[in-house]
Amino acid sequence: MITVTEEAVNQLRAMLEEKGFAPDGYGLRLAVEKGGCAGMQYTMRLAPPVPGDEIVLAGDVRFIIDQASLRFLEGSQIDYEDSLNDSGFKIHNPNAARSCGCGTSFEVGA
Repeated sequence: MITVTEEAVNQLRAMLEEKGFAPDGYGLRLAVEKGGCAGMQYTMRLAPPVPGDEIVLAGDVRFIIDQASLRFLEGSQIDYEDSLNDSGFKIHNPNAARSCGCGTSFEVGA
């Protein structure tokens, strides 16, 4: 199960409104791909779901995860952080044995 903070919901809603995307047609697509400094990296973009996707409904917005990425993200929390150094969606992933300093790359535990 993937959880989402209220701040992430609010930020995604604002992003969808700003782009003119309807929340019932688009969401934040999360994926895990090989790459980055630690071996695996997160990718995120606004997109519609496709058949087979896992959809996490939070409030009136959707967080979309493809089936291949789901096993890497199981148990994660999606948050939005706004700080002086960095702002954006953050994934707090219990499956990551190690994360790099940029926060977008991780190594899977054994």
